[in-house]
Amino acid sequence: MSNDGSEFSVFQMAVMLDNEVQKRTRELEASLRENERINRALNDSQSQMAEEIRERKQIQETLEQQYAGQQTLIQQLGEAQSRLLQSEKLASIGQLAAGVAHEINNPIGFVNSNLSTLRTYVDNLLKLISAYENASPLIATDQEIQHQITVLRRTTDFDYMKEDIGSLIAESIDGTSRVSQIVQDLKYFSRVTESEWQTVDIHAGLDSTLNVIWNEIKYKSEIIKKYGKLPLVVCKSSQLNRVFMSLLLNAAQAITERGIITIRTGHMDDMVWISISDNGRGIAPDIMPHIFDPFFTTKLVGTGTGLGLSVSYGIISKMGGHIEVDSGPGQGATFTVWIPAGKLSS
Repeated sequence: MSNDGSEFSVFQMAVMLDNEVQKRTRELEASLRENERINRALNDSQSQMAEEIRERKQIQETLEQQYAGQQTLIQQLGEAQSRLLQSEKLASIGQLAAGVAHEINNPIGFVNSNLSTLRTYVDNLLKLISAYENASPLIATDQEIQHQITVLRRTTDFDYMKEDIGSLIAESIDGTSRVSQIVQDLKYFSRVTESEWQTVDIHAGLDSTLNVIWNEIKYKSEIIKKYGKLPLVVCKSSQLNRVFMSLLLNAAQAITERGIITIRTGHMDDMVWISISDNGRGIAPDIMPHIFDPFFTTKLVGTGTGLGLSVSYGIISKMGGHIEVDSGPGQGATFTVWIPAGKLSS
């Protein structure tokens, strides 16, 4: 009996152990399945987070691209607005200049004509007076009349007046001729009705521009011209003249007291170049990258719009050319304009 009871107890213990093992096995399997579920959930969550990160990154890149596009658009709109304002301003100035030139031309024309006629009359009067002088010993037998003539000649300083009157009339005619030339240069410079491309003489454009702005630069600068032999250039002359005006005025303003502005011209292959140099204060390296930016200026408030170089760069670019700059602090500056000579289509 005791042996049987022992065997039963062993069997029962074995069953209990097997049940416990099975139970532990099921619990372990359940834990493994739960771990797998948790791992899958974690993997799904990580994938979802990675996808959200990619989407956010794409959204950020899109926003950055849109922002960059908006900044570019804003810059383009600003440049377009500045060119429009400058174009309207220059058109108004050109119309005013053309009107003033026309109004000045009429009185200058008849003043010059009258001076020429007056010179002829004065020459004839002086000839007549000279004839009377030669005949005075014969006609002035009366001592009283002779004395009056002598006194009158001395009090009117006749001898000096006879010599000076010709010079005065000649200087007046020269002055009116110079005014007429300035008026012609002003009309050539403005040319508000010319919107078509045409063949022009670069040197004539430079000279007319110098005449128009001479009063602005003559007190500060000596002009040295080193013109080369140039072909005729196809361009819009009034716009090119405004580029010359801007560069020449900038050169004069860069000179502190008294200096030199040198204008050189030449051509290479099918390109024509015009360089305008000054011995002024030069351009600092940190400023150089911004000199063609719209509204950028180093001048005092109210003395510059910051549009001259920007508009000039745009004009030359539209002509198929470019502007080069060479400068350094205290070394002056040289602006070189390159434009194609071109040909008018037949």
